[in-house]
Parts: sequence; structure tokens; C-alpha cells
Amino acid sequence: MSDPASQPASTLPSLPLEELVACHECDLLMHKPQLLLEQKASCPRCGFELFAHRAQVQRRSLALVLTALVLFLPANFLPIMHLTLLGQTTQDTLWSAVVSLYHGGMEAVALIVFLCSMVIPLLKLLCQLLVLLSIRWRLALAWGRRLYRSYHHLREWGMLEVYLIGILVSIVKLIDMADLTLGSGLFCFVGLLLAQIWLEVSMSPHQIWEALEEGGHARD
Repeated sequence: MSDPASQPASTLPSLPLEELVACHECDLLMHKPQLLLEQKASCPRCGFELFAHRAQVQRRSLALVLTALVLFLPANFLPIMHLTLLGQTTQDTLWSAVVSLYHGGMEAVALIVFLCSMVIPLLKLLCQLLVLLSIRWRLALAWGRRLYRSYHHLREWGMLEVYLIGILVSIVKLIDMADLTLGSGLFCFVGLLLAQIWLEVSMSPHQIWEALEEGGHARD
């Protein structure tokens, strides 16, 4: 349910800043709407989704971030595919791809792949986990706010979906050239990606920021 009932800045009376909100896309200044569970508020000018008030946001997010962390190691270190060509069988993982790039003389590319496919996604998940635990236990909320800001800065550098597309392209090209078998690492990688996408949808930013306020309530 959308609730675009917000007034432009020119018609707003003098209100405290906490009662105003600016659209992230078009900068329209509006009165902050009050939402019920499972309601959404959109910008009346450009249609950008301003808020989504989700039910049980903390429990769902905590379950998803723990699921993603459990899948992280097998997704990166279990074989993605087994390739048999001319009687020789090899198995590839994300980590072995980084090592191969490094030993192939492409140290800079290996470093970028290592950071964007392993380090930054792990840091994002750890930031989300610590933020949720801070809210749940009402401890170190100032650190929780810093970690949540750091998470938003890291979001642009996580590129798991790009690597999934690369894996699928490789499978399509190699399937006619060799005997190829999908490994368990690929299914863990897809599960990790889906868990992260669902986590992005479930972890409503305005609810997290409100819960991180010193006087805010940890509402589910």
C-alpha cells in the first residue's frame, strides 16, 4: 500500500527536522508520513519508494544474515564446477580463481576480485549482523550507527551478481567443449546471493535507523 500523502516544501509550515524527509532521487522535501505495518510511502513527484514499514524486520533480517554467513565459506571454497577435458579433470572455486589470477601475473586483478567477491561481501554481512545485535540487545548504539553507515558505503563494492553472471557465461561456453558437472559451491553461491538480496529487501533502512536512536524502540 502506497502513501504518497506528503506536502512539498513550499506548503509546509515550520516543522522540526525529524518530521521532514527529502526524496533521495529528486530532493523533494515532504512531511514524514506515519505508516502501519506492511505499508509503503512513495515520492509524489518521482515515485521513488521513501519508506517501507515491514513486520518482524529484525527477526527476518537476523535469520537471513546468519543464513548468508553460513553459506559464505562453502560458496567461496567448495567447487563451483568439475571440468573434464582430454582425460584431465579440474575443479574450480572462487578462491582458486583468485589464486590463478595472482600466479598468472595479474596481481592487481586478483586483488580486485578478492576484495569485491570475498572481503567486502563478508564485511557487509558482519556489519549487518553487529547492527542487528546492537539493536536487539540495546548495546553500543553509537557503534551500531557507525557500522550501519559503513555498510551503506560498502554496498556499491559488493559484486556477487556480476560473478554469478560470469560463472553462467563460462558454463554456457564450456558445456559443448568438455564434460562439465556443476559443483555444490555453485548452489551455495546462488543461495548466498539470494539471501543477500532478500536481506536488502527485508532490512528496511528507516526502521533500522529509528531502532538505532538512543531513545528508539527495538520494534519488530
